[in-house]
Amino acid sequence: MIITTLDWIVIIAYAMGMLFVGFYFSSKNKNSDDYMLGGRNMSPWKVGLSLFATMFSAVSYLSMPGEMIKHGPMIWSSLFALPFIYLVVAHFFIPYIMKLNIASAYELLETKLDVRSRIVAALYFLTMRIVWMAVIIYMVSEKVIVPIMGWQEETALYVSIAMGVVTVIYTSYGGIKSVVLGDVIQTFVLFGGSITAIVLIINEVGGFSNIIPTEWPAQWAEWKFFDVESRLSFLPVVITTFGWYVCTAGSDQMAIQRYLSTKDVGTAKKMYLNSIVSNALVTLLLAILGLAIFAYFKMHPDLLLHGNSIVGEADTLFPRFIVIGLPAGFSGLVLAGLLAASMSSLSSGINSSAMSMINDFILRFRKKDMNGQEQVRMAKLISLGIGFVIVLLSLVMGNIKGNLLEITYKTINLLVAPLFVPFFMAMFVKKAKPTATFIGTILSGVAAAFISFSQELFGFSISFLWIIPGSFIVGVLISLVLSLLTNDTSKMQKERNRKM
Repeated sequence: MIITTLDWIVIIAYAMGMLFVGFYFSSKNKNSDDYMLGGRNMSPWKVGLSLFATMFSAVSYLSMPGEMIKHGPMIWSSLFALPFIYLVVAHFFIPYIMKLNIASAYELLETKLDVRSRIVAALYFLTMRIVWMAVIIYMVSEKVIVPIMGWQEETALYVSIAMGVVTVIYTSYGGIKSVVLGDVIQTFVLFGGSITAIVLIINEVGGFSNIIPTEWPAQWAEWKFFDVESRLSFLPVVITTFGWYVCTAGSDQMAIQRYLSTKDVGTAKKMYLNSIVSNALVTLLLAILGLAIFAYFKMHPDLLLHGNSIVGEADTLFPRFIVIGLPAGFSGLVLAGLLAASMSSLSSGINSSAMSMINDFILRFRKKDMNGQEQVRMAKLISLGIGFVIVLLSLVMGNIKGNLLEITYKTINLLVAPLFVPFFMAMFVKKAKPTATFIGTILSGVAAAFISFSQELFGFSISFLWIIPGSFIVGVLISLVLSLLTNDTSKMQKERNRKM
């Protein structure tokens, strides 16, 4: 089966719908608070789905079924971390952040530490999210759309440009309100697409029991509780998942922007719970989908491209099934869902990055004040610039080695823990020193790079699962030790000492 006219109608209708959303909300934004934070009074269930959809991008949507096919169920140990993540975020981070009158997450760091910590954290965030958006464009254009359509590799550039243009237009015009609505739509498409594919495959193979392997596949990793040398084992997966979510929830502008878009602490907690539950449900669905796709192609090996093996094509089997296994119209809907997953993450990333650039650099160092409308216009121009940069950067992402999951950790998650280090020191260490924390934050980023690219740098490989816990431990330990050894104090501490 090929992509039909009906599928194209669905895909084009989705793109036009998102442009309409952007133009519609453009007239609703009266000031910068409306544009960036939705007036700080948005619905918790909508914002919760938006946070989930933002963090659960097309990269995750595509990589998880392939991970199940190629390496087995060990990665789904991550579900055990979710209740603990919610407890930490809901009881510590959200109340702390919501009581502060801030627009940018990194204002907190200047208040508690100094401007250097604010700037390095903002730079970490911008670097991380710009690379993240470039990876998303690369994955969807070169690994999904172009292979499915049977187009030449050179066409990926035009696909990337089209995704970037549509996303930048509706994001820059509509602000956070259009971003959130787009994320809600994408969430329902994610659920619907996964369920539809699972039901069709179960019907094809003759029942749910037939998607469960009768024996442990040779390529699957064995279950291990803890093994430093293994690619995946239970405890490192749980620790890394906990670390990623906690670090992101406590320091990432995209997450903190969602808290600040709600009216109070209770609403923000409901929003985050909604996000966590959505994540758990989709993760379980994608685990089942991976098993289903594995069973489908074992039954139909003739449908593999160029006579390749199932394991060799693991990352591309889901998008291939979309084309050959779904009825006309449904293929277009699920492909639109993949585009939606990509574009919702891109829109959130662009919106939050523009917000950080304005608050942490332009307004922070500009001597002349800007009114709300000037800030909105500036945000639109910055959004256009970010869109241009991420499209260009996406063209070099193919040089990173590994499957989709590994590429995600080596690029997108590289600076997650280093970004959280100054927040941890500011929120939980009363005697944290500005210079000590600044040095610890920088060296945490160095440690993350060393772990991520250990094979290229040192000739031996450290599992990508240790990037987050390893770099966090290095950053916090250095910050703590140097804080104890130095007399450096923050601006707030100096003012408090003068009053005493």
